[in-house]
Amino acid sequence: MTDTHVDAVAAEVATEQQHLDRVHAELAKAGRRADLVAVDGMSRGRTDRTGDVRDEEMSGLFERDALVYTAARRISHLENQHEGLVFGRLDLEHGDPDESSDREIRYIGRLGVRDDDYEPLVIDWRAPAASPFYQATPVDNRGVIRRRVLRCSGDEVIGVEDDLMVPEAPDDMVIVGDGALLAALTRTRGQQMRDIVATIQTHQDEAIRATDRGITEISGGPGTGKTVVALHRAAYLLYANRRRYESGGILVIGPSSAYTAYIERVLPSLGEDSVVLRSLGDVVDVITAVRHDPPEVAAIKGSLQMRTVLRRLASRAVPGAPTSLRAMVGGLPVRLEERVLDDIRRRALRDRSRNQATGYVRELLAQAAWRQVREGDRDEFMDSFDESMAIDDFVAEWWPQVDPREALLWLADTELAYEVCRSVLSQGDAAALAHSARETLEAGTWSVSDAALVDDLSVRLGQVEEPEREERSFYEIEELDGVEELRAMGSAITAPEMSHSLTPTNARERLLHGTVGRPGEYAHILVDEAQDLSPMQWRMIGRRGRRASWTVVGDVAQASWQDTAEADQAREEAYGNQPRQAFHMTTNYRNAQEIFDYARDVILPIVPDADIPDAVRETGVDPVEISFGDALDTSRPDVGAVAAQALDALAQEVDGSIAVITPQRHVDAVLSLAGTHDGRVVVIDPLSTKGLEWDATLVVDPDAIASESPGGARVLYVVLTRAAHRMTVLRPTD
Repeated sequence: MTDTHVDAVAAEVATEQQHLDRVHAELAKAGRRADLVAVDGMSRGRTDRTGDVRDEEMSGLFERDALVYTAARRISHLENQHEGLVFGRLDLEHGDPDESSDREIRYIGRLGVRDDDYEPLVIDWRAPAASPFYQATPVDNRGVIRRRVLRCSGDEVIGVEDDLMVPEAPDDMVIVGDGALLAALTRTRGQQMRDIVATIQTHQDEAIRATDRGITEISGGPGTGKTVVALHRAAYLLYANRRRYESGGILVIGPSSAYTAYIERVLPSLGEDSVVLRSLGDVVDVITAVRHDPPEVAAIKGSLQMRTVLRRLASRAVPGAPTSLRAMVGGLPVRLEERVLDDIRRRALRDRSRNQATGYVRELLAQAAWRQVREGDRDEFMDSFDESMAIDDFVAEWWPQVDPREALLWLADTELAYEVCRSVLSQGDAAALAHSARETLEAGTWSVSDAALVDDLSVRLGQVEEPEREERSFYEIEELDGVEELRAMGSAITAPEMSHSLTPTNARERLLHGTVGRPGEYAHILVDEAQDLSPMQWRMIGRRGRRASWTVVGDVAQASWQDTAEADQAREEAYGNQPRQAFHMTTNYRNAQEIFDYARDVILPIVPDADIPDAVRETGVDPVEISFGDALDTSRPDVGAVAAQALDALAQEVDGSIAVITPQRHVDAVLSLAGTHDGRVVVIDPLSTKGLEWDATLVVDPDAIASESPGGARVLYVVLTRAAHRMTVLRPTD
């Protein structure tokens, strides 16, 4: 590179730095204006009066809250956008491209910025005026002469990369670099997903800006950018139809908590915070599940056959409940046998959910009791029945409010499991469900598959109704410890609920902590790794998207759920009759060619029609295979020692992140490697790698990964496509 060219590049960087400095100066002014709005807001609604609030003061309080909220949100946006705020520039022709006076310059960034004269300094990447930045090609340049990507660190421009969109550059235009995309592909990975807002390609932009009606499906093999395209689509929808999607919300569902932690930076960095991120294990608000069931148990729990099992579970008598009613009511003996009680239960559940049927059940019990007694005045008997403490106690035991999590734990009783599974599941499958429920009680944690079952039961059982607060007399209040605020209502005082144990102290309390609420509904649902969802999980998500549009991302060859026909049925029910559109990604931007060739050779014998994308980058370095022995094989070091040596070699070859991906059987041997090499190393299980990527991976015992994982070789295919630059595979000796 000549000194002249170096000077020319430095001059281009200096020009872009000058513009970036101007943008940051405008942002600083915008920040000061937002601070003033916040101060003005806080002054609204203030009054020196005490007692009742006047209407004009209420109006002032409303204005205060609105101004403070708006200002705080604007300040938050401004503070979060400094990293890579301006990332692109377009030089467009409006006449003769060789005449600089006929050219327009547009800067593209994460949010729009204007100067004091309301002239645009930066155009939001989602605005129509920014679309040529993504859609222009040398074949169809859309008026673009040069597309430039700015590489920034904080508020400093550290480099530029240009793409020329015309056959020859004008004489006064400097073209820098080898192209923005390849430059981005060679960068190291971090602990969180980067956005691709500066390097979106034309086919990706088409999916991002597609109509928001109905169902949008994005497919493609590993490394094709499906996930990040879908996330940018969510940000675009919020920009293009803010009223609908900001008020209704967007729910993003991924396969694991590791995945949601990885992507959580992307949408906030694009200027959006109206998005809820959930893994499959925490879609239900009070459940956070990361534990996976064994593949055979997960297959049972995810099957549509569980609908019948759960229906029976929700309608059966509560375990341990009394089987007959014996009470004196108004001086008359009441005896209702099990047959009568069973009939009452069936009638009550015919058109009501259990938790909302308590009043109706009490009414049916009273009618049955009167039919049995038929003495005296009916109205007097009914009044006595309604006021009877014995009946209160019976109803509390026989028809309690049932938490859906508690109902699922009933399956720990093997005999009960056999009963509700009869003619639906085999005895072996029923026993496996019972064993799983007992494991849950022992561990005090739910499995990922359990979340969908709890959600199904919560709909069948209905919302748990909180008991009315008990009113206490004035004198009883003095006996309560820790009461600081009491509300007097005449001669009675209602005490707040007292709890001496707010923190769960045992496994059952941890499992039942909190209250399961009604499923929320969203305006848009984004599902990633859709090929992994069980039918019951599709039903869970469908309840949250009855009026939503959808973006669904997946690749069948990477599926960990094997019964695709049953899953497709449940998916179709979740979609409803909405219109469909599909986009297919064909280029693998993640893996070096050598790494993807290795993975391709694993999956094609298993899935001959697998979607195989084209890798665009070569490193000249093939994956490395290393053998290891076991603790009893003294001729070779065991897996822990071999993994440590292999990891040292990888750390020398890459500067970025490294993952040690291991089956359960080798976790203890390699767990100590986590956090080594300056914190760059993570140790992770195969299923949790879905949707993630690293600079290098160390894959431990691939055959064991396939045998332990639902989906077998398909999950191994996922594991073998996580590395961008280097991959080492450890295999046991024969």
